[in-house]
Amino acid sequence: MSTDLCEGRDLDGLGEQATDAQTRLTDICGGATGSSMASVVEYYADKNVLITGATGFMGKVLVEKLLRSCPEVKALYILVRPKAGQSMQQRVSDMMKCKLFDRVREENPDFHQKIIPISSELTQPGLAISPEDVEKLTTCINIVFHCAATIRFDEPLKHALQLNVIATQQLLSLAQQMHHLEAFIHISTAYANCNRKHIDEVIYPPPVEPKKLIDSLEWMDDGIVRDITPRLIGDRPNTYTYTKALAEYVVQQEQDKLNIGIIRPSIVGASWQEPFPGWIDNFNGPSGVFIAAGKGILRTMRANNDAVADLIPVDVVISLTLAAGWYTAVHRPKTALVYNCTTGGINPFHWGEIEHHVMSSFKRNPLEQAFRRPNANITSNYLINQYWILVSHKFPAFIYDLFLRLSGQKPQMMRIFNRLHKAIRLLEYFSSQDWEWNSENMSMLMGQLTPEDRKTFNFDVRQLNWPEYIENYCIGTKKYVLNEDMSDIPAARQHLRKLRNIRYTFNTLLIVFIWRVFIARSQMARNIWYFVVSLCFKFLSYFRASSTLTI
Repeated sequence: MSTDLCEGRDLDGLGEQATDAQTRLTDICGGATGSSMASVVEYYADKNVLITGATGFMGKVLVEKLLRSCPEVKALYILVRPKAGQSMQQRVSDMMKCKLFDRVREENPDFHQKIIPISSELTQPGLAISPEDVEKLTTCINIVFHCAATIRFDEPLKHALQLNVIATQQLLSLAQQMHHLEAFIHISTAYANCNRKHIDEVIYPPPVEPKKLIDSLEWMDDGIVRDITPRLIGDRPNTYTYTKALAEYVVQQEQDKLNIGIIRPSIVGASWQEPFPGWIDNFNGPSGVFIAAGKGILRTMRANNDAVADLIPVDVVISLTLAAGWYTAVHRPKTALVYNCTTGGINPFHWGEIEHHVMSSFKRNPLEQAFRRPNANITSNYLINQYWILVSHKFPAFIYDLFLRLSGQKPQMMRIFNRLHKAIRLLEYFSSQDWEWNSENMSMLMGQLTPEDRKTFNFDVRQLNWPEYIENYCIGTKKYVLNEDMSDIPAARQHLRKLRNIRYTFNTLLIVFIWRVFIARSQMARNIWYFVVSLCFKFLSYFRASSTLTI
């Protein structure tokens, strides 16, 4: 681990910030101190926890972390939606077979007995939870972690509103019926207020009153809603950030009845340390971009090299979430506390640096059957980006699809590139600009933890070594997303060498073709060519003579 943890930042300054925030929150919460409270691990002992979104990326990490770091937790109730052709029990069984749970499986082979699935559907009234299950939950649950949401940026507004806002309202209604509830923790996003450049740890006024919007959209057909969506979301880039802002307001309205905490992670990426470095299980966000670059498919991306890439490891988010659950339950703050879970203001890393380290990593640890050698470039210029899309994406895709057609196969590369371009366009808003997030509450919470809890629930991003993290992230996409074996790296390197030789051969043939078509048929072109060659020869002769005289 690098000792240059914060690139020269004043760590004492962050400690002073934590002290100031702690003093401020002592006034809000009544003044409990870390020494008078149970530790985080002790708090979760014998607790019944309800988790939504437990089969998703963050939800699975939350479940694993609770089971491994808080082994005395009584039970984890998880809301699970049956899928077509797969029962609720099958989904949970498949989840527990995941490599993510290897560590907890070694320590406690019977960990699955603590996981209790509850059939639920977030798009249905009452979340489609049976009366028997409602009775069970209201009599035993101590803490709720609401992780469920749609994270699709291009989700139709009606559906995004249903999953991110209405489902949150219904879960809050259920929470108010829980006799022993001590904390309700809502997972939001740091980009809920991305229309602002500076974002404090407060809940901002919503762009519209949620109830009025829900009532208005209820009678509209999908076509009308689609047409008016751009005007409704205004200066926000998509329905995801828009509905997450509405959800925060909905949660805030219940702060007089419930102990509430809101976590705002930025761009959630692979794990940093736990349960092991680089764990990732999806193509969302930067993961898909990294894989496309590693496969040689992505050659250009529009982004600002100097903009901060506010990635946050998933295990950092989960450690903060569990610590916030403990703090919220023990201190019972009078108002909902917001935690901006970001890295840009504490330990920044830029898109240009990410490009360099991703390319370097995939050249050392190449993906199998790459389309081309990894060589992606970032530019903020629209015209340059469009040029490279045409030259490096569309033209090779056309040639490859033509080859597939001639060989009797179904063309596919142009379709892959079109999907890639759509995904990249959705990310451009976030990769082309900076935001400033206040993180006083995150610092305060760190100061409240015991030394042991700081190790067990580590969300101190000052310690994050970015080059090492990006290396593990790229390896994680290879091992856990693409299910490639690390022992096959020599063969993958050989494949890259083969692609390099093909490229050199193609460039040579291209030069010969240009010579035959243009230079060999034109006296003027030949004269220019001979002049350039003669100039180069004279320069080399002069350089050799100068070197000899110097010696």
